[in-house]
Amino acid sequence: MINVLITIKLSYIQVMKHLIMKISLTPLLLFFANALYAQPGLEFNKRFVESEDRWVAFAMGKDSTQPYGFIYIDAQAGLTLQYEGNFTVGPDGKFISKKATENGSVKIRLEPNTVKVAFLPEHRVKELGHEWVPDWLSIYKQTSDTIGRMVRWGYFYNHWGESAKALAYLEKAYTLEPTKEGLEFELAYAYNALSRFNEAIAVLEKAIQHKPAECLYYKELSYAQIHVNNMKKADEATRNGVQHCEDKKMKAEICYNLTYTYYKNKDKANFSIWAAETKKWAEAESVFTKNIGLMEKQLQ
Repeated sequence: MINVLITIKLSYIQVMKHLIMKISLTPLLLFFANALYAQPGLEFNKRFVESEDRWVAFAMGKDSTQPYGFIYIDAQAGLTLQYEGNFTVGPDGKFISKKATENGSVKIRLEPNTVKVAFLPEHRVKELGHEWVPDWLSIYKQTSDTIGRMVRWGYFYNHWGESAKALAYLEKAYTLEPTKEGLEFELAYAYNALSRFNEAIAVLEKAIQHKPAECLYYKELSYAQIHVNNMKKADEATRNGVQHCEDKKMKAEICYNLTYTYYKNKDKANFSIWAAETKKWAEAESVFTKNIGLMEKQLQ
């Protein structure tokens, strides 16, 4: 079986272009770029990030065929479509499959976008000649209960803007091994993304105790403190970040977030303090320095 890995970033058109350039598939894949109407009985209302471990169909093309495949997560590549081919509907109403290539399926790396797919029901999957749970999927599930996998999946869903789903993995991992590499940041990030700021603060304050040089902890902590309107604690977190973080660019970013908050609050005195601190670490041509210059003019 031939497996080819491709990246989809923005649209059906990119899918079509990648496939044609990389593996010279037949013109049937133009239907990724020319979806005109939906197959009756299928609801095209699911995003890629909602489709882990599901058989899906893409919208119908000009000649009434539809691309389909199985979406899963690869621990290294992320969200991936195993593209199996296209199908048509026979006179008896059954789905008829035409393989993607003569030698096998095609793996396509996916990125979240506005494309909507339909979940294929089990009886349709069987009509197309596939098992409901592909036998090859077990390879990707061998570490499904490990803490490392939970953190990785949490990272993926945070990256895709699905922090609520990320928590299903991250909170479970946190109860098992709270100091696992990368876990505390991803968990706090998810809480902040969901406006659960006090929970983020609790995680980050513990994380800083055993890893005080991690810049991202201070960035998320000051962000959370700002959003619970505790500016004294936000100042403290930012100062600690400047003291312990060794990355100058991260120091500038941590300081800038607080500077911008004081600008919005029209607190000129504290704005001036943190604007000076931000410029100390930011490069002269950076967006932080330029924006602060504009803010200073606005507050004059």
